[in-house]
Amino acid sequence: MGLYTKECDPIGNVPHTLCNCSRHIQRRRSQRARLQERVVFKSGDLNIDNSGEKKFRLFNDIVKVFIEARWRWTILYCVIACVLTWFVFAAIWWILLYIHGDLESDHLPHASNLTEWKPCVREIYNFTSIFLFSIEVQTSIGYGSRAITLECPEAMFTMCIESITGKIIQSLIIGIVFAKLTKPKNRAQTLMFSKYAIINQRDGNLCMMFRVGNTRKSRIIASNINAYLIKYVADGIDLLNYHQIKLDLKVDASDDVLFIFPLTAVHKIDKRSPFFNVSAKELLKCNVEILVVFEGTIESTGQPVQTKSSYITNEILWGRRYLEPYYYKKSKQGFVIDFSKFDETYRVNTPLCTAKELFTYYENRSLRRLH
Repeated sequence: MGLYTKECDPIGNVPHTLCNCSRHIQRRRSQRARLQERVVFKSGDLNIDNSGEKKFRLFNDIVKVFIEARWRWTILYCVIACVLTWFVFAAIWWILLYIHGDLESDHLPHASNLTEWKPCVREIYNFTSIFLFSIEVQTSIGYGSRAITLECPEAMFTMCIESITGKIIQSLIIGIVFAKLTKPKNRAQTLMFSKYAIINQRDGNLCMMFRVGNTRKSRIIASNINAYLIKYVADGIDLLNYHQIKLDLKVDASDDVLFIFPLTAVHKIDKRSPFFNVSAKELLKCNVEILVVFEGTIESTGQPVQTKSSYITNEILWGRRYLEPYYYKKSKQGFVIDFSKFDETYRVNTPLCTAKELFTYYENRSLRRLH
């Protein structure tokens, strides 16, 4: 069987040779770690530059920009928006009052008491007082001194427009703050994937596995896990032709997902799997990337949440098994999940041949037993 004659038994009965092969795999993996490119980072962010995207789209997606920005920038943007509108309307008020003549020295409040002049806005002395009046109108704060009169209809119209603008800005700020506080991305940060995917034997079949864990006590319901092979390049040839392949997954040998303990998603490498003809040695030569996606619903808010990650060639460990990260603690009368062991694996005897060769080996052995 090529690589496995004399060196590695397909059923994994030569531990010493297996260890030597595994060390060789680890050395090759570390050499490729810096060379391999990835489409999706471990954090779930896409490594894609939309160079064809139109410029100056900030104003089209201003609310989205505020929501996705960090808190310090969102607060800064909101403050700038408020202050800017105060200054803009203060300038409009200054123009109206200047045209009407309220800013002339003979018409200021200290001199208008001696004449019969009726200003558009009472108690206006300079631009500072106009700016304070703009704030009072937009925020519905009235101190009783500065107020419009019936002298200028355009002042009434301006006051209505500024009041409506202030309500719209306040509504947007409240909506943005609420959206940031409740957005699923914050909850997604508490969902974690294992650092490495592993390949070992389950019930005689080679299987690829990865883990998903929930670091909060609040539950995620209606959970669903998917995996996609989005890049498969061997010997410089893209075997996917820019298409993605959905991998068949079962979660802990079941189709129903009950997200209480960390989940292990299992991809059985059978005839339908794209890894059916890939051995441990051949996997090292391939440029592979597997996108994994977890979707669910936050029980407390009912909002959908999605988190994703990816595994490239040097993050797929052949011949490993995960440690169990949870145990029962009598002093607490309950189960404890130790996430410090979430990524830990240990070595197990695993065939280094392809799943196809392993299937043929077991089939021939069964035939020999029948005869």
